[in-house]
Amino acid sequence: MRRSERLAEIVEIVRDGRLHLARDIADALGVSIRTVYRDIDTLVASGVPIDGERGVGYLLREPVFLPPIALSFTELEALSLGMAIVQEAADNELQTAAASVMKKVGEHASNRRQAPKSWGFGVYAFERAQTGFKHMPLIRRAIREGLKLQIDYRSLDERASKRVIRPLQIEYWGQVWTCSAWCEMRNGFRAFRIDRMQNCQPTGKSFRPEIGKTLEDYLKQVAEQMARETNRAQFTIKEH
Repeated sequence: MRRSERLAEIVEIVRDGRLHLARDIADALGVSIRTVYRDIDTLVASGVPIDGERGVGYLLREPVFLPPIALSFTELEALSLGMAIVQEAADNELQTAAASVMKKVGEHASNRRQAPKSWGFGVYAFERAQTGFKHMPLIRRAIREGLKLQIDYRSLDERASKRVIRPLQIEYWGQVWTCSAWCEMRNGFRAFRIDRMQNCQPTGKSFRPEIGKTLEDYLKQVAEQMARETNRAQFTIKEH
């Protein structure tokens, strides 16, 4: 978590009017108590009205408001649908984040009308799409930080293999999640179904973008393959 995000989270924690111990804030954010002390000093110095002291606790003396978010009703519907899908078809970490986003939007969106809680959408994820969610926080982190992962993978024809991959992107197909990656064993791009990963763990090694192994290279390869298949299909139709 970046420091700017952590500072915003501290404000969210203490804005409920209750006294919060630095220890509890540190546990919630996964940082040290000393880090919390430094962050609160930074917030106070920047003008955020936080009261309290070390060993006693902290609370927000006055409400802190975000700038109004001017969203159209249709934009709110789109955002609500996206967050509803995440809350039903993603890992726990993303589900919590999606719920938090909608709460903040509800509090700060300035251009909104009364609407049903679901905004008229019902989302029902396929059960098998939820298999493998336990690996997704690690995969997302690996994509953000450029970490190599080792996976125990079982293909659709039940062949087992161990792979070291450079995860590039996660895709959701309605029924399953996949991870597109550079596979070091195959020396090429592969898409792995996350629900087919039996185990997933960091190797302790990182990677940097290399020509021919980036997400842009992968997407270009996919686009070229689709273009070739389209051309072949058109040629076949003309022959008939």
